[in-house]
Amino acid sequence: MPPLLPLIACLLGACAVLLSVTASAQERVVHVGAVHFPPYVMKTEDAQPRALLPQLVDALNRVQTDFRFVTVPTSLARRFRDFETGRIDLALFENPAWGWQSMDYRDIDMGLEDAEVFVARQEATRTQTYFADLAGKRLALYNGYHYGFANFNADPSYLARHFNVVLTYSHDSNLLMLLHGRADIALVTRSYIDDFLARYPEYEAQLLISERIDQRYQHHALLRPEAPISAERFAELMEQLRVGGQLQAIFGRQHISVRPAVSP
Repeated sequence: MPPLLPLIACLLGACAVLLSVTASAQERVVHVGAVHFPPYVMKTEDAQPRALLPQLVDALNRVQTDFRFVTVPTSLARRFRDFETGRIDLALFENPAWGWQSMDYRDIDMGLEDAEVFVARQEATRTQTYFADLAGKRLALYNGYHYGFANFNADPSYLARHFNVVLTYSHDSNLLMLLHGRADIALVTRSYIDDFLARYPEYEAQLLISERIDQRYQHHALLRPEAPISAERFAELMEQLRVGGQLQAIFGRQHISVRPAVSP
């Protein structure tokens, strides 16, 4: 007969493995699209600690054990196809007007608000009236983004026909073009300009930020109908993070407005 203690240890080990497998089987994976959209999603490794989406995903995973949220890299153009094919279940920080009109999804208001602002180089005689009229001004824009002043039409040919635009894939490059006189106005989110000036405080006195807002971002989560999580459950998790203060901790320091928790 084998010794009792080794047998008990063996049985306990087998039970632990079985429980782990059972838990893994019950845990449902929710694939979250990660589109380069600083400061929400950033490409470079050194910028990851500042990116907001990984922090939100981590908070969602910590607050419950039924689902495991994982980020899936995608792009502005590819995210629609990835959503339709099920490669991603959830698109965050979205607006249904940004090309989603023909898609089937559940819409959840995230209770987060950002804004797109105009930025120009500061000059002695330049005031807020500089942003009143865009005609004739060289605009540095991010390729693929939907801008309010252009009726949310992101087509490069449309923008080129109606405006004097330079399209890039870098907000930093657009702001540096302003500083070097190669563009007149750039458009960035309020959260992004805060991040940029935190990294480069020496540029703060050289930039004029508009009081005029191109668009307000009422951030939405768009959920695939066949996703492992329901819209109601995701909304509950977001409210749990709101009540617990995690949303304010993640987004508040970037001057992103966090809707107050619902009163009991």
